[in-house]
Amino acid sequence: MERIVVFGSTGKTGIAAVEAAVKKGLNVRAFVRDPSRLPDHLRNSVEVVKGDILNYIDVYNAIKDTTAVVSALGTGTDLGPTTVMSDGLKNIVKAMKELNVEIISICLSAFLFYEPTKVPPIFHNVTEDHIREYDVVKGSTLKYIAVSPPHIADMEDAEYVTKFNENPGRAISKHALGRFLVDCLTEPDRYGKMWGVCNKTQ
Repeated sequence: MERIVVFGSTGKTGIAAVEAAVKKGLNVRAFVRDPSRLPDHLRNSVEVVKGDILNYIDVYNAIKDTTAVVSALGTGTDLGPTTVMSDGLKNIVKAMKELNVEIISICLSAFLFYEPTKVPPIFHNVTEDHIREYDVVKGSTLKYIAVSPPHIADMEDAEYVTKFNENPGRAISKHALGRFLVDCLTEPDRYGKMWGVCNKTQ
């Protein structure tokens, strides 16, 4: 794995993924809207690329000369109607195909394992866009790993466990999630599948 690019790299999960990739010794490119939001300890350890996920040229240039992609796109605290994540992923998938980059891990949500009527109403809008994201990547020819975590906890790192197409627990450390998003890129048995992940201590 020569160089990876992380989209959503200034969010809670994205920062953790960038940290995990740096610790693993990877060459990391961080795609950001606002470089000042990337922590100082990472800014000097990665290649920072400023851009807009909805601008195809920005996305294409960020993926160019990489060997894998991590997508940790999110909406922060905004739980309103959105297509930003799925539209952004469409740009990522299109660019990956044009550039012959095959491997992508994508952070979604454990709510994708729920019946739609059991998803708390406050999360309906974001979950609907996560579903659209999954449809985009599932319909591609890419070697994707769909990662669907439960509550992402701001806590110390922990060992993680995974389950194919099932939610194995109620919470995961943001650091463990970041590690899994990076680790799975080089685990071919995980390609083309959705994985639930949680802290091993549960």
